[in-house]
Amino acid sequence: MEPIRVVVYGASGKMGREIINTLCREPEMKVVGAVDREATDESCLPLPDEWEAIPFSSDLDYILTSCQPDVLVDFTIAKATMLAVRLAIKRGVNLVIGTTGLTTDELSEIDQLVKAHQVGAVVAPNFALGAVLMMHLARVAAKYLDYAEIIERHHQLKADAPSGTALSTARAMAIARGKPFSRPPERGKTLPSRGEQVEGITIHSVRLPGLLAHQEVILGGAGQTLSIRHDTISRECYMPGIILAIKEVIKRQGLVYGLDTLLGLQEE
Repeated sequence: MEPIRVVVYGASGKMGREIINTLCREPEMKVVGAVDREATDESCLPLPDEWEAIPFSSDLDYILTSCQPDVLVDFTIAKATMLAVRLAIKRGVNLVIGTTGLTTDELSEIDQLVKAHQVGAVVAPNFALGAVLMMHLARVAAKYLDYAEIIERHHQLKADAPSGTALSTARAMAIARGKPFSRPPERGKTLPSRGEQVEGITIHSVRLPGLLAHQEVILGGAGQTLSIRHDTISRECYMPGIILAIKEVIKRQGLVYGLDTLLGLQEE
């Protein structure tokens, strides 16, 4: 069986470099090209073993045309992602997207495009398997406790706040519950420092050097609290989820949002 041909978009970033290093160790996959805005035209990117180099350019269209990948893996920013989506799908390239901050309208556009061109796309707010399990357990708990808050902590360079994982968690918990969460009374005054409100859940965002990605869901009821927490120690934790998504996306048509379906997690 031929290896899955992969192009990495955002190859110069920390995630991009980690993805390339990981995929080079996967016998079922082959990195055939890389794209980053910092690349010079028609340059090459050495692979970790230094015995091979791949085409490396800021021109995504050029890389897609010349390298003919099966899958484009994208960890950039929302604006760049949508440009990449439109180019890749027209060329029949499947998509694995880890960019956060995509709007509902943008996700809807991705869904329509992949269906129209009969390709697959996996878009996930978080590829860490532990984080996906955290979100799943939070959905289960949401049915039984009436109050909830989320504290998410990330490095100071993260562009969006609240994080995509926190927003997805809050919305999924409300869906599982069937209604918004209860909120403590404000006692006649507004409290802007309390964070962003999503479905009755207050999300607190912390951005500091020294952090990577951390989220805690705290649920409360009379006389008790329940905490569900996930900590990202290194970017290695994202790699098994990305590998799974690459293997699965070539078998599917249409949009899969989140890793839940790929992991076989069902709503309780």
